[in-house]
Amino acid sequence: MKYDIVTIDGDGIGPEVCQSAIQVLREACGSDRLNFMPFDGGALHYQRSGQVLPEDTLTACRSAHAMLHGAAGLPGVTYADGTEVGNDLHLQLRFKLDLFANVRPIRLYSGVKSPLADFSAGQIDYVIVRENTEGLYASRGAGVNLRGEVVTDTLVMTRVGVERIAKFSFDLARRRQGAPRDHQRRVTVCDKANILKSYAFFRAVCTEVAQSYADVEIDYAYADAITVHMLKKPDFYDVIVAENMFGDIISDLGAGTVGGLGMAASAELGLQHGLFQGAHGSAPDIAGQDVASPIATILSGALMLRWLADRHGDAMLQQAADRVEGAVKAVLAHGDAMPGDQGGHARCSEVTQAVCRRLR
Repeated sequence: MKYDIVTIDGDGIGPEVCQSAIQVLREACGSDRLNFMPFDGGALHYQRSGQVLPEDTLTACRSAHAMLHGAAGLPGVTYADGTEVGNDLHLQLRFKLDLFANVRPIRLYSGVKSPLADFSAGQIDYVIVRENTEGLYASRGAGVNLRGEVVTDTLVMTRVGVERIAKFSFDLARRRQGAPRDHQRRVTVCDKANILKSYAFFRAVCTEVAQSYADVEIDYAYADAITVHMLKKPDFYDVIVAENMFGDIISDLGAGTVGGLGMAASAELGLQHGLFQGAHGSAPDIAGQDVASPIATILSGALMLRWLADRHGDAMLQQAADRVEGAVKAVLAHGDAMPGDQGGHARCSEVTQAVCRRLR
């Protein structure tokens, strides 16, 4: 089977890291399995056309098997209300394609130094699942600014939305090997149930869902407390599920414990569609210099292969995903080409070539 993949390079370092991932994925899968289809989108395209997500790009995304994105956003390119244009690219895709589960693996690789001195490769390996279409961000574009004096945004949760993200998280825990500390399959519910009714509702619905997963332990943590626990006992975690804004915040914290956002892969998944991109921004200050790390986008490409393999029962893509992740691990562990954000001097193109050599 041949898979149609919409690619949106975007802004800043987006084109460099996206093209790097494409090169690696072609090396892993061969030239006849993935049909990469480039389309426009992002802040620069908005400046040129007035559209951050053109209609032809959205149409292609609806019909493609998956989407691979570099990054979007440029300084000073904002809407009249002050919000950034670039972020609106993937926000529109999230809501229009119902990409309700934002999956952020937090994994410490050999060769990468964690700021947590007592933890080494294999001891930090969990996944943050961020509800992607509700919560505080559901107020995007709908908040109220009254005469520049009173501003409100509304946090929205629905039973359907919480149930499906909870089930997604428990199903994911069932497929994993448990937390590094005790090998217990565990879902930690991150909320502020002690303060707000919305988060008490989030916790209650997750608890109801947990009753159907006797083999997976349920755990609870307040959003403020978990920022400490993720630093003191990251090996305790297996899967963490959180509302949209809290998930956004703690996933960046988690990335900081395993080498930074340059190591942070991301998958935004719905029932029919999947968008894959590194969790970092567009870093326009280093764009076009061949110094950005492509690791996050390459690992996001591996997530894409794994998701496609599961959806289509394609063992070849599963093997290719394993090989891509294995190649990245080998490059980092042996220091073949260490990117600058990990203390090395390898350029974006050199990291890409090193991963391809390992694949060969």
